Amino acid sequence: MKFLLAILIAFPIIANAQVKKTKPTVKAKTKVITNTTKPQSVKHTPDVAGGYTINVQIEGAAEGALVKILNGNTGAEEGTAILKQSKCSFKGKVENPDFKVIGINGQAPFITLFLDNSMVRVTAKVGSLDKATVIGSTSHADFMVFNKATSKYQDLFAGKGNYDVAFLEAAGIAIENFVKENPNSYVSPLAIFRHNQVTGDYAKQETLFNTLSENIRNSAIGKYVAQQIGSNTAAGYGKPLANFSQADTTGNEISLAAFKGKYVLVDFWASWCRPCRMENPNVVRTYEKYKNKNFTVLGVSLDQDKQKWVSAIAEDNLNWTNLSDLKGWSNAVAAQFAIQSIPQNLLIDPAGNLIGKNLRGSALEYRLMQVIK
Repeated sequence: MKFLLAILIAFPIIANAQVKKTKPTVKAKTKVITNTTKPQSVKHTPDVAGGYTINVQIEGAAEGALVKILNGNTGAEEGTAILKQSKCSFKGKVENPDFKVIGINGQAPFITLFLDNSMVRVTAKVGSLDKATVIGSTSHADFMVFNKATSKYQDLFAGKGNYDVAFLEAAGIAIENFVKENPNSYVSPLAIFRHNQVTGDYAKQETLFNTLSENIRNSAIGKYVAQQIGSNTAAGYGKPLANFSQADTTGNEISLAAFKGKYVLVDFWASWCRPCRMENPNVVRTYEKYKNKNFTVLGVSLDQDKQKWVSAIAEDNLNWTNLSDLKGWSNAVAAQFAIQSIPQNLLIDPAGNLIGKNLRGSALEYRLMQVIK
């Protein structure tokens, strides 16, 4: 459930990952209506039975340009429309409010929309689609409130920056307050995802999730967060991580047990995985800062070509132990831990207990600052 586009700040679940391919399911597309009349001012009038209408106006766009609406969680195309006099419309229905993106030819930059079954008006300009005005969706209004409350922490969501503990804790508190104040908002599961993204606090993630109303927990984003929580439980959070072994770049068999007594980040990646290569500088930065404080990284690559794997290690300065059986998605260690997307990681303490999972960007350093004094 990860949309493979590098637009982390704008999105909920888009943690920028390469996902193991599975057989696609066929979904019904949004009904499209070309719009040649000036959109009228609209009010929020949710109509679950009737679905939604999105009137789009993109100033400066070429006549006849193809506009696509995509699912914000999967990237799947859900409808197309042709601009006439800078306008077009989409009609459809969502079971629960959810993220959509609209782009010319379905490409970035995108208009980000948290859509419910309402009359919605979107006004944008070519060159600044990400600054579009969206009116009519209550869920999108909630999303804007959340963005305003967390405006100074947006770089954290994109895995950027190197911040002190106080700043990261302040971000966690701001997000937590939004969730507590909005248990019936469809944006709150996103907020919980962001909280965990910043803090890596899985116990708090579950606590916050349980404060949400049932219909919010059962929304698409809510189910994703629930899946995260279930995955953490299955991974044995707080319990010893199962041992494994695999060959390093020279063919020597190396086991996780050999690193007992250290904090170890087991990092799943691959040379062909662009999101992994984008994340590698964050891991390198943290490694360099903590390598003399009883911390190391153990890379597990889902590569098949040894030369490409070894070259990527050198190019990205991954100066730690790197393992692979060169079987791609069939990597035995990845299968052992049910890895379905990369990059992913597991952080264990000196006793071998799992104390963190999928710590990206600043979250990894924040977690290490908590445990390494």
